[in-house]
Amino acid sequence: MAEKTGAKVTEEELSPDQIKKRLDALDQRLDAIDTMVTAVAERMMNRPLSVSVTCPSCGQIIEIAVVGNEKMMR
Repeated sequence: MAEKTGAKVTEEELSPDQIKKRLDALDQRLDAIDTMVTAVAERMMNRPLSVSVTCPSCGQIIEIAVVGNEKMMR
């Protein structure tokens, strides 16, 4: 029999209720990501979008600009 190590749990040790809870949590997270991506895409299609990122290694600033000229189809 396998030993439990820390927070890791094998699939055999999960009850159907625990699996359902984990799948529901994953579904909620994916929905949240979808909402954020959709909002960014809609904004990008309506007006210019500019993102500035600082490299953690060298400290250089990287700017990404996206310009869209059409509205999203629904």
